[in-house]
Amino acid sequence: MSLFSKMFGGGKGAKPPTTAEAIQKLRETEEMLIKKQEFLEKKIQDELKTAKQNGTKNKRVALGALKRKKRYEKQLQQIDGTLSTIEMQREALESANTNTNVLQTMGEAAKALKSAHQDMDVDKVHDMMDDIADQQDVAREISEAISNPVAFGQDVDEDDLMAELEELEQEALDERLLETGGTSADAAELPDVPTATPAVPAKKKAQEDDDMAELAAWAS
Repeated sequence: MSLFSKMFGGGKGAKPPTTAEAIQKLRETEEMLIKKQEFLEKKIQDELKTAKQNGTKNKRVALGALKRKKRYEKQLQQIDGTLSTIEMQREALESANTNTNVLQTMGEAAKALKSAHQDMDVDKVHDMMDDIADQQDVAREISEAISNPVAFGQDVDEDDLMAELEELEQEALDERLLETGGTSADAAELPDVPTATPAVPAKKKAQEDDDMAELAAWAS
């Protein structure tokens, strides 16, 4: 039985895990391997420190530390490869899970759309739309007929009305001229007629009195 079969509980006759379950198990495995990485990195640093401390004092201990460091580094390299494989597999499962959810949603939407259209007939829809268009045409014709002023005898020529209005204005102007005895221009130019008696100079009046007295004496 392979490692992945053991990890996911696979086997003959066993029910395969769902994508969500497989993704969860892969994440748990990733976490475990990352902890293993951190442990190996610490061991490598410890062995390297031991080798440095005993490089000149005890070469046997230093060589043993370097050998263990090499083994840890090899294990660390293997874990790096395993993590890359698991990460790619997890991403593929997550993408497949997303696609599955999308397809499931689209399938449910298609069923709902089919259910909504099952009682609809395309020919009936076209007939209904034609009826609506016909009724809109009828309503428009009725509105035009109601708003047409011809039915109320208002089909009057605008030119005739303007000519009649000009005649009325001319008649009114003629009547005003007759009342004033001239044209409007003449009435504006003539001065006002004086109403007071012109004053006679005092010297001229005295002369007239003397003449009248002389005439009266001669007549007597």
